[in-house]
Amino acid sequence: MQKTELSIEGSKQKSINLDITYFKNNVKKPIIIFCHGFKGFKDWGHFNLIAAAFAKENFIFLKFSFSYNGTTKEHPADFADLEAFGENNFTIELDDVALIIDFIENNTEKYEINKNEIYLMGHSRGGGISILKSAEDKRIKKLITWASVKDLSDFFKHQDILKWKETGIIYTYNSRTKQNMPLHFQLYENYIYNKNRLDIPVASTNINIPWLMVHGANDESVAVECAHQLHLWNQSSELVIIQQADHTFGGKHPWENMYLPQPTIQSIEVSVDFLRK
Repeated sequence: MQKTELSIEGSKQKSINLDITYFKNNVKKPIIIFCHGFKGFKDWGHFNLIAAAFAKENFIFLKFSFSYNGTTKEHPADFADLEAFGENNFTIELDDVALIIDFIENNTEKYEINKNEIYLMGHSRGGGISILKSAEDKRIKKLITWASVKDLSDFFKHQDILKWKETGIIYTYNSRTKQNMPLHFQLYENYIYNKNRLDIPVASTNINIPWLMVHGANDESVAVECAHQLHLWNQSSELVIIQQADHTFGGKHPWENMYLPQPTIQSIEVSVDFLRK
């Protein structure tokens, strides 16, 4: 198995740190681009083991940290750049994915990539970004969402928008790192200004590529009803509910085991079956 780590230019002069995991065999293979969620990063929890599992099934697995997610090349698993975290927004993340696809198209030979089989996979908020990008970028041929959000407007439902505008900043607490992580008001402004582009309900109805939704029955962060709603908006999609699975399908950070939790194994199995159809 080969794993290559590198950085490419991302949105607004910030780097995207990524890694590519695959078995080199001189045969072009489908590539899966994995989008992490809110307060996530490419090496969170058991993501490296997930990458290896897909590679063993003869897929190329590319995972990356969004350019403004708050981690850095020097500190890839720490939120060392909270200013960048505060300046992140949804269109930056969408544009990052486009830059990743551009990179793939320019490096097909080097990494044995079949550019006609580019698949997008996202977890949680990364699932929402994956839905939006799949609706607007025809280079994506299949979509998988794990525990996806259903509407970006839900993010703002419990916020005091007027107070946020007045102060210019709110904070989200990270219980794992004990950090108060800033969210600048530009996040809301970006959503309002780009509301049509960021409309997951409409994007869901417009997706006409194969789409698999996987969700945990015991998801404590994004209710399983969100998956049912997404499936209702796109009834040609496939929906799989994993029993006894939480929002991270049994994973946590740090993940110190050499094996994957059973809910994640189940999710990988159904995802591989879907991609091979």
